[in-house]
Amino acid sequence: MVVDIPASTRTDRVFHALSDATRRDIVEVALQGELSVSALGRRYPVSLTAIQKHVAVLEEAGLIRKRRQGREQRVSTDIAAVREAARLLERLEVLWRERLDRFADVLAEPPQGGNR
Repeated sequence: MVVDIPASTRTDRVFHALSDATRRDIVEVALQGELSVSALGRRYPVSLTAIQKHVAVLEEAGLIRKRRQGREQRVSTDIAAVREAARLLERLEVLWRERLDRFADVLAEPPQGGNR
């Protein structure tokens, strides 16, 4: 059964997943090509169990895909999910730049009703 997840929940999961440096690095490494979870485990100074948990968080967020090949679990980055996160950040940047521009305009206005 496929459950449609609200966009806000997906966004929360993506940014939660990306809040950890190891997970961000896993996404970057997997952008270079598919690799096994055990190969990922050799890259980091943590247990394989910890890497498996990181991979699970990334998979839950939709940032990576996992597939079984024989006895191995192979992961790759879902570039569409990464692009979606980048678009959201760009929209937030535009919003904040507009707010800062308006704030600068308010600060630049001469005081009203003051005796100076």
